[in-house]
Amino acid sequence: MSLSLSAHLPERDVQVDLEVADGETVALLGPNGAGKSTLLAIAAGLLRPQDGRVTLDDRTLTHVEAGRTRAWVPPHARQVALLAQDPLLFPHLSVRHNIAFGPRSRGASRRTAALEADRWLDRIGLPDLGGRRPSAVSGGQAQRVAVARALAAEPRLLLLDEPMAALDVDVTPALRHLLREVLADRTVVIATHDVLDALLLADRVVVLDGGRVVEHGPTREVLSRPRSAFAARIAGLNITPGTWSADDDAVRTTAGDLVHGRLHDDGGGAEPADRAVPVTGTPMVAAFRPATVSVFPARATGSPRNSWPVTVTALEPQGDLVRVRAGRLSADITPQAAADLAITPGDEVWFTVKATEVDLYPA
Repeated sequence: MSLSLSAHLPERDVQVDLEVADGETVALLGPNGAGKSTLLAIAAGLLRPQDGRVTLDDRTLTHVEAGRTRAWVPPHARQVALLAQDPLLFPHLSVRHNIAFGPRSRGASRRTAALEADRWLDRIGLPDLGGRRPSAVSGGQAQRVAVARALAAEPRLLLLDEPMAALDVDVTPALRHLLREVLADRTVVIATHDVLDALLLADRVVVLDGGRVVEHGPTREVLSRPRSAFAARIAGLNITPGTWSADDDAVRTTAGDLVHGRLHDDGGGAEPADRAVPVTGTPMVAAFRPATVSVFPARATGSPRNSWPVTVTALEPQGDLVRVRAGRLSADITPQAAADLAITPGDEVWFTVKATEVDLYPA
């Protein structure tokens, strides 16, 4: 199924055209007030644009011209699921019955809906919590249940509005892993401010600012070579793709360099000692902040470090620091350090970052 959305909402200063292909996950990035949530609300049927059309496959869900509604499908009949920061589980129903709500609303029997709920409880890793009420599970567990409830309804389109914003940092990797699994081959739009959500979940990124699309393209392309001010701001992470090398316990980049770091498993919240190590050849990305990168004229030695020879391509002011760009990698150093190194574009230097500052994720 594919989504086509064109919306003009002058009172919120939103004018956006958006296309999402069948089975594609698109991340909407942008500052607060950019129009991300508004766009999701229009797709879900919670807002009517002044002018606009929403089409899912060949079915028109919204058609409004100059404030006059030509076609309108109510939210409950759209086969569109919207998942927000708050799980909004039914407090009077058990976890199992929350998940079974979707199949039951489609006309499934109690037995069929219960079996479907149990299947989803297994899939989200909470097989023993089906009898609990939402008040008796953690925030991360409740958000997992909300994902299962949304997908058990078999929506043609899934909309996610900052689904991890309200979660503690230690539980977001487990939910991110769950989403990576269950979103495969589904048509999804996710609004997020987290660059890792976009990197690990989305095929394509659309950057909104002031209610307009200011940039779009494949995720890694936008994040590695941002053209808009907002994308450049959030894409401050150095992102290095590669594959896992079990022999080296590191990511081997496409250039052949090895990157050591903290391995984040792809699921479940297991204790570090129990986490599965990727097999050789698994696609991976290494992510680290420019502020953690040191610049040396020669290769540094010492504690576990990653070092790469690079060629300086640009020097840019970055607040009270100087950003040293070397192709797709960046380092933030003090003006004094830049002066001491006397580096200029074209110079060859070494970028060095401690392994403890590098996060390794399955791609």
